[in-house]
Order: sequence, then structure tokens, then C-alpha cells
Amino acid sequence: METPRIVGILLMGILVWCCMATSANADTKMIYKDSNQPYNVRIKDLIGRMTLEEKIGQMIQIERNVSSPEVMRKYFIGSLLSGGGSEPTPQASPKDWIDMVNEFQKGSLSSRLGIPMIYGIDAVHGHNNVYKATIFPHNIGLGATRDPELVNRIGVVTALEVRATGIHYVFAPCIAVCRDPRWGRCYESYSEDPKIVQDMTEIIPGLQGQIPSSYPKGVPFVGGMESVAACAKHYIGDGGTTKGINENNTVIDNKGLLSIHMPGYVSSIRKGVATVMISYSSLNGVKMHANYEMVTNFLKKNLRFKGFVISDWEGIDRITSPPHANYTYSIEASVNAGLDMIMLPYNYTEFIDGLTYLVKNNFVPMSRIDDAVKRILLVKFTMGLFENPLADEKFVEQLGCEAHRELAREAVRKSLVLLKNGKSADAPLLPLPKKASNILVAGSHADNLGYQCGGWTIKWMGFSGNNLTTGTTILTAIKNTVEPTTKVVYNENPDAEFVKSGGFSYAIVVVGEHPYAETKGDNLNLTIPEPGPSTITNVCGTVKCVVVVVSGRPVVIQPYVASIEALVAAWLPGSEGQGVADVLFGDFGFTGKLSFTWFKTVDQLPMHVGDPHYDPLFPLGFGLTTQPAKAQ
Repeated sequence: METPRIVGILLMGILVWCCMATSANADTKMIYKDSNQPYNVRIKDLIGRMTLEEKIGQMIQIERNVSSPEVMRKYFIGSLLSGGGSEPTPQASPKDWIDMVNEFQKGSLSSRLGIPMIYGIDAVHGHNNVYKATIFPHNIGLGATRDPELVNRIGVVTALEVRATGIHYVFAPCIAVCRDPRWGRCYESYSEDPKIVQDMTEIIPGLQGQIPSSYPKGVPFVGGMESVAACAKHYIGDGGTTKGINENNTVIDNKGLLSIHMPGYVSSIRKGVATVMISYSSLNGVKMHANYEMVTNFLKKNLRFKGFVISDWEGIDRITSPPHANYTYSIEASVNAGLDMIMLPYNYTEFIDGLTYLVKNNFVPMSRIDDAVKRILLVKFTMGLFENPLADEKFVEQLGCEAHRELAREAVRKSLVLLKNGKSADAPLLPLPKKASNILVAGSHADNLGYQCGGWTIKWMGFSGNNLTTGTTILTAIKNTVEPTTKVVYNENPDAEFVKSGGFSYAIVVVGEHPYAETKGDNLNLTIPEPGPSTITNVCGTVKCVVVVVSGRPVVIQPYVASIEALVAAWLPGSEGQGVADVLFGDFGFTGKLSFTWFKTVDQLPMHVGDPHYDPLFPLGFGLTTQPAKAQ
């Protein structure tokens, strides 16, 4: 009678099989892919499944030109970026960008756990790397508008144009407080005044979406497919280095640090900024990329920032001098200081090997790795990347569209600062008459789109000429504005005899700095390069003239002021030069106010309101106003 025994064995086998199947099914149910689950539950589930190799991969950001879908899959790369001028093809279309980003993303999605990557780009004055994008005034000009609501709208538009190319993440805004205009990044700063910089963090809810009032403090917020993750940079003290030397040392006491350089970060975190980028510079001799006290203890613990902290480009290499001299130490120091994602951007296998060694030998605790990965995953979940990893083409028509250019034109108008208007207050030159027999336009910057956009435009260092993107030069804008009967004569650098013989009713001279970025912009003399001064002298010594200065900061102008009838600071206005003509000719009035002190001589620098030696050519907050002209 073996039958009952056999049946019992079979039943027992079936029961065991069912239990195993149920267990396997539970194991394969990937909770992290369930959008109905809270973020913390999804993160806990996902991180519990990840190997050390997969975790380290999430902490890596590399340049697109050293990557491929296979690299993304094999090394579990967490993020890609385009550096300045890095594009799929010259003059790439939005579709070209989308196709490229999606190909990389498909590589990430084909990895074991299918964790999507996040793609970053420097969209610091519009989507400035991309052909035909709207280029807004650089931050120094936006600071002169004193208009946070305008800056918010610029954030909204920038996010749409970035999404038009399939990109999710922007390395903006720069909330540096530039305390010395000799610094080559001063145009990336809204102001030397921390209150103005703090006000302008209103660009963050423009980029990321408006944070709900009940949202928990310090938690990153990105509201939907029309928004992008933002990055407050460069933490901290980047604008306070000695003599404005880029990547140098900021010497400051705690009170000064908290009152000058910190307020912008407090506001940014309150507004849900997703990421914070660390500064190349040192704080009282300690490299910020290795500063545990400021990154972990202050930013993460004191300010309760819950997003991820990212390095700057090769920032950890520069912990040592010379850079990369002891890369294992640089990895250890930066990760233990609290950096979560490392913008390598090239040597990813060296970084993987180095960090793996450090973790396995207990130089970097696994808890630090887990903290970094949790923060990165939180941003990705918040953005909806797991639900919508691939971009479509629904926003492509947004890039450089007319409505966006009109907004940029408005920003230009509001950013212009009128520094002088006529030999006396009762004899103003501006607004200029649209109807005149013959007017002269001169200067190296009058018909040069690259010059008026400045650095970080199409290429890292910017460009010269009118061929690399689209927009309206100031010369074209003038021609568009004057009466058809008004003859506009353009001579880039006329001699005095030409001006005398021309019979001009008045002249507009547009001169300024050539494009630059970062360290190449450091400048100890701040003079306008030739032939700018010669053009001012030749023209303004002969005919009534308005000088428009196109620059990324206050420059030496005092020697010429007496001969100039009217003087306008136009900063780096971007692609929409029509905004300059709008105000010169009185369709709109001048309203801009200096967000930086305009010095007399560089020997006075650094110089700020309240200093005993404060004796500027034009003080912080200065700006003459005009009313719109009546129909002429």
C-alpha cells in the first residue's frame, strides 16, 4: 500500500514548489518600478538590489564624447553631460539632440536594473550650447533688471528649450556673489549684493516648477516634463577669491561667509533646488572639493539639503597640485567630504577602480556610497525619469520660437543701465530721434552677434561673428528702428576725418570686451581692448555720440566720460539686440540699475558699499531713467 505515501510526497513537492514560486515572484516584483510607491520605498528597494559596481556607476558623470550606449550599460553610468561646445553635430537640430540622448538612455535602460541616466548641460543664459536657441542676457544684466518675476519667466522658457532637445538637467543658476570684477566669471553673477542674488534665485522655480507650499524643506522638487533639474553653483565663495583670481582662495570670516555668500543657497534650497555644484576655489585655504565641514556638516546637515552634490569639471583632480597628482587621494577626499556625483568627465575606469579599492579597504564607508546613491536616485525619481526616460519631440518647436525671443528682448530692455544722458540734465541726448538725415554707427560690437552674446555661447569661450547662431545684432536693430528715410552709415572703426566729413546728426558707438569664460576672463586691468578706445575718441570728439558698452562687468571708462554725450551699460545682451534699439530710440524707457559698483580705477578694487574708500564712478544701484518718447 505505497499509494498514500506517494501521494503525500507529491503533495509535499507541489507545496514546496508553490512556496518557491511565490518567493521568486516576490523577488522579481521590482517595487522601485512602481510609481504608486513613495520615493523612499522605491529607493530602499532599488538600492537593496544594487551591487557596489552599480552604485559607483550612479556616482559618475562623463562627457558624451567618451561614451556610447554600451559604455552606459556596461559601467552603469549615472549621468552624461555636454561640455561647452559639445554637440551631436555642428548646428545640430533639436531632433539630432533628442536622438543622441535617447540612444545613450537606451544603453542605460538595457543594464541589469534599467536605471535611467540624467543628462546635464550648461544652460546659463538660455540653452546657450544649441544652434538657434534663444540667448538671454547673462546674469549680470539680469541683476540690473531687479526683476525676479522676469527671471522666473526666463527659467520657464529655458527649461522648455532644454526639454526641446531631450535634456533633463541644467548646470544653472550660478548664484555666485562676485566681489571683484577682475574675476573672469563675474558676468555669471547677478550682483555683488547678496540680497539681489538671493532675489534672483526665483529662476529656480522657473526651471524646476513652482514648489508646493507644503513641500518638505530641503527635498528636491522637479514638477513635470516641462521642467528640468537645476543646479545652484558654485558652493561656496567662488566670487570672493583674492583679486578675483579664478579657482583661487577666498579668505573670509564666518560672519562674512554667512552674510555674503550663503544667502543664495539658503533660498535655493528653500525653493527645492535639485543639485548643488561645488566650487573649484578654496575657503580659507581648504579646497571646497575636499571640505567636509562645509559640504556634509553645513550644506547637508545644517541646511538640510537632500538633493545631490556634484563636482565641477575635473574638480576632484584639482584637489592636488598639480592636478591628478594623487588621484586615489582625490577620490577619497572628495567622496568622504560629501560629494555624491563626480563630473569626471573622462577617466571613468580609473575612478571606478580607485573608488572600488577605497570602499573594499574601508577608506570610504559603504554608508557614504549609499548616501550618495540615495540622493541621486531621489532626484531621478522626483523628475519622473523612471516613468518617462525617453524624450519625444513634443517640445521641438519651442526652441528659439518668437515668443521666447520676445521675452529675451524684454530682458535686454530692462537690463540696460543709463549712466550719462547729455552734457547736462536739462539737455538729454536720449531718446534718440528716429528721423534724421544721416547717422553713424561705429564700433567692433555693433554688428557682431558673438560679441554681444559673450562666453558660454555655442562654444565654451563664445565666438566672433554672425554665423554660428541666429539673432539680431545691434546694428540690424538700429536699421529696423529708424525711419526709412534715415540713412544709417556703418563704419567699424572710422578715423576722425571720416567722422568730420560725414555730416552726421549723431553717432552710436558700440564697443566692449571680447568673449571669454572662466580663467581666461581673469583681467587685472579691465580696459576696453583696442580699437574700442580709439573709436570712442575719433567719433565722440567730433559728433554727438552715445556709447554702448558691451561687457561682462564694469570696465575702465572714466577717461572717456567727458567726451561722451550719453553712456549705456548693455552688459552681454544675448541674441536679441533689438531690445537695445527699443530703448535707445524711446519705444521704452531706461529702468535698469547697476548691480555692481562701477569703479574709477582698478586700483580701488575690491570696493563695496560701506568701505571707507568707497568712491566709485557710479555707485551700486545707480541708473538714470527716461520715459518712452512720444510718436516721432
